[in-house]
Amino acid sequence: MGAVVSTAAGAASAPVGRQRLGRVRRLVVKIGSSSLTTADHRLDRRVLRRLVVDVVELRRRGIEVAVVTSGAVAAGMGRLGLAARPRGVAQLQAAAAVGQNLLMNAYESLFARHGVPVGQVLLTADDILDDRRRYLNLKNTFSSLFAFGAVPIINENDSVAVAELKRQIGENDMLAAYVTSLVEAQLLVMLSDVEGLYSSWGEGPQGDVVGEVSPGDPLLVQTGAAGSGVGSGGIDTKLRAARLLMACGEMAMIAHARCHRLVDIVGGQPVGTLFVPAHRKLPSRKRWIAFASACHGRLVVDRGAQRAIAQQDRSLLPAGVVSCEGDFAPGDAVRVESEDRQELARGLVRYGADDLRRVLGQRMADVTALLGRPAVEVIHRDDLVLLC
Repeated sequence: MGAVVSTAAGAASAPVGRQRLGRVRRLVVKIGSSSLTTADHRLDRRVLRRLVVDVVELRRRGIEVAVVTSGAVAAGMGRLGLAARPRGVAQLQAAAAVGQNLLMNAYESLFARHGVPVGQVLLTADDILDDRRRYLNLKNTFSSLFAFGAVPIINENDSVAVAELKRQIGENDMLAAYVTSLVEAQLLVMLSDVEGLYSSWGEGPQGDVVGEVSPGDPLLVQTGAAGSGVGSGGIDTKLRAARLLMACGEMAMIAHARCHRLVDIVGGQPVGTLFVPAHRKLPSRKRWIAFASACHGRLVVDRGAQRAIAQQDRSLLPAGVVSCEGDFAPGDAVRVESEDRQELARGLVRYGADDLRRVLGQRMADVTALLGRPAVEVIHRDDLVLLC
């Protein structure tokens, strides 16, 4: 097992970060395919049993837990006698359809031994990204499952939406981050076949395990190995998920499914890598604007506008917009980028794309004259979420 160290960015606040784990009252745990299955693509009942025991113990301590599970495709491969993960969408869907029953039956039977009900939630990209009403309905569904004392078991609906989900969400690490934000959990634990984030990453993990990472740490943007032969994730998607949650004001953790226990993680033990946010939590509506609404375009802003929105908490005005791309309507979500194309923020735009192109760089009085109606902000600060 690799030594646990802290980066310069995380070292000063390491005790504080671990102490925050003791205040977690709702968490999401994501477990990967390689951790849930054996070499011959069968479900690893030992790993599943230990996960269930830990979830039951956390519930006993008053902590609500949702499980985002991979493993449907891998389990289907084992049942169908496939040696390698299918490449075609139809074959992936078939394997997922076979494996989903195996996976859910395993969770149901193991939780039933402890008298704990489970609720299966199969998600598609549309459920999270495209419709605010569906997003809120899903949020209410999770609230009801928690209220009934059930453990939500969540997965991408791979049997019907493999291609769409991989395009819009990525895979189960990102799905878990979206769910964590949606239910406003304080922590996402990503259980995998690595012990955490390592200080370097070449063909595989190198150096030491980093104990804690804070916003701005260069390790947040390192790239590494892709997923295993049965899964679709890797260290890159875990870092994307961690960055999303840090922007929301929540914590994330990378830990080893076979070496680390959930109860130890929540207890503040020095295992895995903890990603600690630096600012307060975003309210629900701004979380949806930033991460759960599909972006329909992008705006490039000048340095003055960048300072105004990032340092002075001001709205984005037409005068500060250099260019725009996309076909968007008033109320659509758009990305806001600097002139060197770094994403700064996301927000709900108040102009359609054609009108905005007419008034780029113009003062408010000139906008009124050009459009023949009162000028408004391009994005009001109440509809703008900073990501940097």
